[in-house]
Amino acid sequence: MLPSLSFLKDQLSTILRNKFAQGHDTSGYLYRLESLPPSYDAYLSFAQSLAAMPLRHDWPYYEPDTIEEIWKECDSARPLGLLSEVNYEESSRRVETAFLSSVCGSMLGKPLEVNPNLYEMREAFSKVGEWPIRDYISDEMLHALGRRHWSWFETARNRIHFVAPDDDINYTLMGMLALEQFGADFTQLDLRNLWLNHLPISTTWGPERIMLLRSGLSYWEYDKSPIPLDEIARWADVLTPDSEQCGAAIRADAYGYACPGNPALAAELAWRDASFTHRRTGVYATMFLAAAIAAAQVLDDRLAVIDTALQFVPQRSRFYESASTCRDIVLQAGDWLEAYDAIHTRYGEFQHCGIHQEIGTLINTFLFAENVGDGLCKQVAQGNDTDSFGASVGSLLGAWFGPDGFDRDRWTAPYQDTIRTGLAYFYEQSLSQLAARLGRLPRIVSESRHKIVPSELYTQENEDT
Repeated sequence: MLPSLSFLKDQLSTILRNKFAQGHDTSGYLYRLESLPPSYDAYLSFAQSLAAMPLRHDWPYYEPDTIEEIWKECDSARPLGLLSEVNYEESSRRVETAFLSSVCGSMLGKPLEVNPNLYEMREAFSKVGEWPIRDYISDEMLHALGRRHWSWFETARNRIHFVAPDDDINYTLMGMLALEQFGADFTQLDLRNLWLNHLPISTTWGPERIMLLRSGLSYWEYDKSPIPLDEIARWADVLTPDSEQCGAAIRADAYGYACPGNPALAAELAWRDASFTHRRTGVYATMFLAAAIAAAQVLDDRLAVIDTALQFVPQRSRFYESASTCRDIVLQAGDWLEAYDAIHTRYGEFQHCGIHQEIGTLINTFLFAENVGDGLCKQVAQGNDTDSFGASVGSLLGAWFGPDGFDRDRWTAPYQDTIRTGLAYFYEQSLSQLAARLGRLPRIVSESRHKIVPSELYTQENEDT
């Protein structure tokens, strides 16, 4: 069934707003859209014309999408190989901790996934004597806040009996499946097939749902001419709204896990996944997170982790500007609350799923966290997309602190070693066994039969020869 014409028109209106935010000269385009006859052909032709939309003359940023152009825009001094020798037993323990921390961060934030900010939560939770956050969210806290996510009945404190299904966890496991089945040389076609097999469309949102719908059309049983994958991928440029939000960033974790001490490869794998559905900021944030998780497994200095990850995003991009600005804000702040005030004041317009404020709060959490549990609480207390970035910061903190910095028994006890995912054809239900499975990713990638070289190195080698 084709989407309605009114739905397509609304989609195109959103894409025009996105294009303006990305620096394009959108003058006259909305008038053209309103003047179009209501037909699929007219709307498709209009969408295709958006690919040629020029940038405004005063736009100061350069934000490429291809991996070759991205590498040219990154710090030329970025490390292209291992930061240090890898101890795979140690890495396995860190990855297990990172995954479990991510799960706990996701579940901690889940009942609050209603776009609160810190000020709202502080006022509400203080009334019931639960500020600052130090544990899973109680019914009383949600009542005081006055709103709650629909999953509260299985994710609020004293209601938790297992890890509840969550899209952030789903995507980490999808990355795991890609690496287990195909190693580091997985392709976007591999991803598309895995998504169609394992991701129920009701568990996806935004660009991922649109891509699944379109990919599914190419798999239709009676279709004699499937839609080519490269054509499906081009739709992210002209027919997918909100391709700069956080839907790709929540898919970064497995690639960071799998590449201890190798942020270049982690960022490469993250790009390959993210660029299937997202563009510009949405892709750069994914590369940043994967590189940070990879670096955190071997570096002793937290600031060095952030600075290393920033080397793997284009330096003339809005993302680099906002992330480096937030880094400086946090360094100058006396505590995490002062840093939040400054980040929220500057980037508060980017709320639920908006990258710039979310990455700023993640940097704030990472640099101020006393341990994993403390960091999970600090991140969720900063609001917005509480489960997604609770999960992301959990991966980063778990990778850096390792098992000694995570009170595993306390935070995982409510789950009774049981996880229920939202994936189809996925049967692992033991949380500890699943964590151990993720802990094997570094060896799987290092021993991939067809080892991949990051494209920046491959290009350089070809040029040298």
